[in-house]
Amino acid sequence: MDKIILNNLAFYGYHGALAAEKEIGQKFFIDIVLYTDISKAGDSDRLEDAINYASVYDLVKKICTKERYNLLEALATQIANGILFEFPRVKEVLVKIKKPEAPVDGIFDYFGVEIRRGRDE
Repeated sequence: MDKIILNNLAFYGYHGALAAEKEIGQKFFIDIVLYTDISKAGDSDRLEDAINYASVYDLVKKICTKERYNLLEALATQIANGILFEFPRVKEVLVKIKKPEAPVDGIFDYFGVEIRRGRDE
């Protein structure tokens, strides 16, 4: 299956289980892979035959910046569900969320989650 890749999208959000995370907020980096058949768009070279990744970006931005979740698992699930709902040509979606400023006393690059969801067809 073909892929459309949106890599390292950066947003500022207020997700986390701790009160300080909800108040101060922090950066989140999100990778998304859309699994779909892009052959029609490849043959026609027309946007209407493609999945508009700018529209996918706008949806992810809205979910990440306008809503609040305690857990990255919930944020990732809402993003995956939103993409599958809004973009019927997407057969599966992979969502990876990285939280580089997690409130953990240690040295690390990031903490995160990765989920893959598909249609029940």
